[in-house]
Amino acid sequence: MAKTKEDRKKDSKPAGDSQKGKKGAKDSKEKFVEEKVPVRLMEHYREKIVPELIKKFNYKNTMQAPKLNKICLNVGVGAAVADPKIIDTTVKEIEAIAGQRPTVVKAKKSVSNFKLREGMNIGVRVTLRNDRMYEFLDRLVNITIPRIRDFRGLSDKSFDGRGNYTIGIKEQIIFPEINVDNVQRISGLDITFATSAKTDEEAFELLKQFGMPFTK
Repeated sequence: MAKTKEDRKKDSKPAGDSQKGKKGAKDSKEKFVEEKVPVRLMEHYREKIVPELIKKFNYKNTMQAPKLNKICLNVGVGAAVADPKIIDTTVKEIEAIAGQRPTVVKAKKSVSNFKLREGMNIGVRVTLRNDRMYEFLDRLVNITIPRIRDFRGLSDKSFDGRGNYTIGIKEQIIFPEINVDNVQRISGLDITFATSAKTDEEAFELLKQFGMPFTK
């Protein structure tokens, strides 16, 4: 029986091509595994900051050393009462800064003097923990804070007496994640560092070891 055109093409193919095809199929089935990059400040805390805190405060156990629990970013958007679209812009900006989707805060009560009704969108907030918290702190200390105009150091009087520290940022454009050309409105935000320290002195030393530039 005479061979068809398709049969002749199959016979002309070398045996190695079929093996290569099988090998390529196997490679394509293999899952891509992303290599996780260690967080720089987390390693710095475990290797250098904890021993320094134990040495200064005479802790008996490494677990007694204070640590950073979370970082909270809060933005009050009072202008959203007149223009609700401002909330959407603020959400995008905070998401770019924090690397995490923020939540919209609604008004708990109505205030007639401010034309505010209960349930209206009035603010934006986000809470960072673990790896994202340390990555944000790293960018804040080494990139963002040095971009503040006429910066002379952070005040050491903004502790609340329970180991928590809050700073206020007047302009969101100091963050490199924000494109100044696309900014329609300058707004500020509050950044709160919640630590496990029992005293302000311990919290101050912890944040100082992380590189926070306090006034001397």
